[in-house]
Amino acid sequence: MRSLSSALPGTSLLILLTGCTGVGGDTGSSTTTNQSAVGIWSGSDSVTGLAVTAIVNSSGDAEFLRSDGAQFAGTAQVSGSSLAVAVDGYSNFTTTFSDGTTTGVGTISGTVTTSTTMTVNLSFTTSGDTTITGTWTLSYDSLSTLASSLAAVNANYTDGTTGATVSIDGLGDVNSQDATTGCVMNGTISTSDTAYDIYQVNFTYKSCTGNYAVLNDVEMSGLAVLDTGVSPQQLVIAVTGQSSSGSYGITSYLNAT
Repeated sequence: MRSLSSALPGTSLLILLTGCTGVGGDTGSSTTTNQSAVGIWSGSDSVTGLAVTAIVNSSGDAEFLRSDGAQFAGTAQVSGSSLAVAVDGYSNFTTTFSDGTTTGVGTISGTVTTSTTMTVNLSFTTSGDTTITGTWTLSYDSLSTLASSLAAVNANYTDGTTGATVSIDGLGDVNSQDATTGCVMNGTISTSDTAYDIYQVNFTYKSCTGNYAVLNDVEMSGLAVLDTGVSPQQLVIAVTGQSSSGSYGITSYLNAT
């Protein structure tokens, strides 16, 4: 099993639907069985050589994380074995794409085989009109079918990049304070499908200073995975948010303490 920390180093995701637009496996017709994209998928990009992890929950929310910190988020659609995701892309907060921009739009398309492999192409254009492509070959990660629960994530954590302390209680309340940036974060973590090791996360920042001040009052939401394949166990969180001043993506690696 490949740990998410090794696949995504150093930077501070489907209810099974029926019919041809579903993301889960289904016998919606007598001739077509939809494959399922639900789960955690790990692999690499043959264009850049970067590691890639995909997180797709049972509602279709999808996060594709690249090891340079870039994040591509959208809603997965599966017809037969064909997978399509219209994505918004974000560089990890405080970093940029090669042209100095931080956002863009694109598509991820290809094929998926339930609980086995996902092979897709990225076609993405930054807000600065720079084209980014990728070819990703991903394998189903055994972490996928570990049960999710609030009890499993109930712990204190340290952000591996910023050093901020984060606490999650048994009710799913998330609280954090970063002495360096001043940011105070309050929110929740939950799971809608306990069969998969995938969580939903929502939180808001307050009191941020300096470069982080633009995050104040921005509602961030996204997906998380509890990686029990490393010691200490690690909670990987990928969220995005928008405000009148911009759009932001943040990927965090929280180590249990």
